[in-house]
Amino acid sequence: MHGSERRRLRSDALANQERVLAAAVTAILREGRQVPMATIAADAGVGIGTLYRRYPSREALLGALTLRAFRLVLECAKDAEDLDGPGLTALSSFLDCVISHRDELVLPLHGGPHPVDPDTLAVRSHVHQALRRLLDRGCRDGSIRADATTQDIIVLGAMLAQHPPNNPYWDQASRRLKAIFLDGLASSRATPLPGTSA
Repeated sequence: MHGSERRRLRSDALANQERVLAAAVTAILREGRQVPMATIAADAGVGIGTLYRRYPSREALLGALTLRAFRLVLECAKDAEDLDGPGLTALSSFLDCVISHRDELVLPLHGGPHPVDPDTLAVRSHVHQALRRLLDRGCRDGSIRADATTQDIIVLGAMLAQHPPNNPYWDQASRRLKAIFLDGLASSRATPLPGTSA
C-alpha cells in the first residue's frame, strides 16, 4: 500500500470517527445518555458492529465525547488567550465560543461522565490553566475583580452552554446572562462574593 493510500484511509477513518461522535452528541442531547447505541449508529450512517468495534461500550463512547468536548473548550480558551485587549474582553470571547459550541458539548456539568482517562484529565487541566491565565491577565490589567475563580468561569460556561428543552430563545437568553455575569465580574464591582474571606 502506498503512503498516499494509507493517508487517505487514515483520513477516511478519522472522518468516520468524527461523524459517529457528532451523531452521538446530537442523539444524547436529544434523548439523554441512555439513547440506544443502534440509534447513534443509524444517525451516523454506520452499522452497529462498526460502532461497537470503535466504542465497545456506552461508557467508552461517553468518554470519547467528553474528551472531544474538553478539546473544543480548550480551543475556545486558547483563541481567547490569543486576543489582544483586557482580560475581561478575552473572557467574553471565550464564553461566546463555548455558547456557540453548545450543541457539541457533553461535559460532566451537563450530565456527562466524570473524566478518568489520562488524556481527558490532561486536556481538562489545560482548560483550567488557560482560564486561570485569563483571570490573572484581567486582574493585572484591572478589568477583572481579584476574587473571581476559575470554578466561577467553568460553572458559568457549562450553564450557558446548556440548551434547555422547549426554549427557542436560549441563545439570546444565554448571551444576556453572560453580559450580566461579566458586568459583575468587572473589577469596579465592590460587593464581596459569598464564600470569599475578607
